[in-house]
Amino acid sequence: MSDLIATLKAQIVEQLNLKHIKPENIGNDEPLFAEGLGLDSIDALELIVLLQQKYGIKLVNPEDGPKIFTSVKSIADYIQANKPQ
Repeated sequence: MSDLIATLKAQIVEQLNLKHIKPENIGNDEPLFAEGLGLDSIDALELIVLLQQKYGIKLVNPEDGPKIFTSVKSIADYIQANKPQ
């Protein structure tokens, strides 16, 4: 799980072009939106694309987005529970 979280942090920084943030400085449970990293709705769409491209996971129910994209750990949990076999 820690390898997945580290990989996800690097992928988020790259996908969202967060040049001012180092992946290792993102907390596993740090909020990604609002008071955390300050991501917005466009960034959420980029995270959905990341899940599809890197992990083959399509977000079936958009209403699950806020719960899935709460933190890096919540994304990792979702990937582990939904990754294709």
